[in-house]
Amino acid sequence: MVTGACSGIGNTSNEVPTAQDPPELAQFYTQELSWGPCGDYAQTTQDQQAFADPQFDCTRVTVPQDYAQPGGETMQIALLRKKATGDRIGSVFADPGGPGGSGTSFMASSAAGWAAAGLGDRFDMIGFDPRGTGASEPKIECLTDEENDTDRTRVFADPSPAGIAAAEARNKEYADRCAERTGTDVLANVGTRDVAKDMDILRAVVGDEKMTYAGFSYGTELGTAYAEAFPQNVRALLLDGAVDPTQSPTDSAVKQNAGFQLAFDAFAKDCTSRPNCPLGTDPAQATRAFQTVVQPLLDRPVPTSDGRTLSFDDAQTGVSQALYVSQLWPALQRGISQVATGNGDILMLLADLYHQRDEQGSYSNMLQVFQSISCVNQPAITDPAEAAELARAADEAAPFRSTGRGPVGARDACAFWSVPPTAEPHTPQVDGLAPVVVVSVTGDPATPYQAGVDLADQLGGNLIKVNGNQHGASLQGDPCVDKLVVDYLVDLKLPDEGAECTLAPA
Repeated sequence: MVTGACSGIGNTSNEVPTAQDPPELAQFYTQELSWGPCGDYAQTTQDQQAFADPQFDCTRVTVPQDYAQPGGETMQIALLRKKATGDRIGSVFADPGGPGGSGTSFMASSAAGWAAAGLGDRFDMIGFDPRGTGASEPKIECLTDEENDTDRTRVFADPSPAGIAAAEARNKEYADRCAERTGTDVLANVGTRDVAKDMDILRAVVGDEKMTYAGFSYGTELGTAYAEAFPQNVRALLLDGAVDPTQSPTDSAVKQNAGFQLAFDAFAKDCTSRPNCPLGTDPAQATRAFQTVVQPLLDRPVPTSDGRTLSFDDAQTGVSQALYVSQLWPALQRGISQVATGNGDILMLLADLYHQRDEQGSYSNMLQVFQSISCVNQPAITDPAEAAELARAADEAAPFRSTGRGPVGARDACAFWSVPPTAEPHTPQVDGLAPVVVVSVTGDPATPYQAGVDLADQLGGNLIKVNGNQHGASLQGDPCVDKLVVDYLVDLKLPDEGAECTLAPA
């Protein structure tokens, strides 16, 4: 029995001939898919049970590795599908963000909620793993599990020239390992520019004349790129947690740091109103109180029950993970209290969640993909003075993250990347695009609210403003938000101008 691998490239009844299908790519647009069980597609222990559910089926789609050479090497894009149970409109494709997040894993965990919201009877709900990610092949690989564990213990907090040189040496070593283990031919072709072209092939081979898509966080960047490349092929785009394509890498990083400080301040206001808050009772002093707890980790990491130690960087990662959604604030309060008493268990658990490390010590490749795609999606900062200014501005924007020793103005791995970028900041050109919907949360730490306002304006789209403290809001159970987005995806009903929802408190 075929278990989801693509069976070859040729004619199929799924073919949807449109004037926009590039003739030089006909062999990809007309390939036949073989859907089958998803068990072999699970990349993590957490996914194994979900992927075994017979309501899902999976396949891989063949795409060119380099669209400039469609007769050359190919890649395989993994898809997981839950078929429509009623009057089918078509497919809704989903990407959870990252870059590096697995769409197959996302859909396996989200399908029940999406179905309950009203999408399951009308759409085949499809999650896909962008090239290099998850169950797609070949995979981006930079570090072994052991190297990942070791790398997380290395903290570069020395702002002296020697400290900056040490940090840059580590970043160059990382870039070199990615090039050696993944291959420059793969790394050169994993950017959003190429994934957008893959998405149009996916649309065609599942039989859809037009694309219906829901993208979250970095997934909004994919959706925007698709809108630019194929505006005539769009039926509906839901973009939640927007990335602003006009921002430079420096602007984006500084604004994201400011977004996380805003989220930390909201958490601190809540914490200081509760008993036993480790940050005291005055929210104005909470950042200083937090620094008093975590900055000693630079010299004295605290133990965890599995034998590891919680570093300063892992503590900060764990805090940031909890700031993505206010439901994690109680765990964050307990985690900071633990660190103050010499125990790193909760913050390490949150950091592991961010790093996608399971209890057996195995990592997904999500953060390695994140780095690799980021490096080809934007121009690198190669000027040491510019890197120093970014470090200073980021430290100022998010003082809760500060080491207290001064910003380390090291150039990141992208400065040493083996291939050039394939995109740069720009204003999208989307003439002929169907109406799109952008959702933006006022207290979103990772993709600050204003980016959603700006993206809606750039795409001529409709904005849903969501008052709350979390990263993204669509199809997560809020009745106000879900009704607006489901009405759009199913019936193409646009939200009223000035549409606004407020999330219930955690």
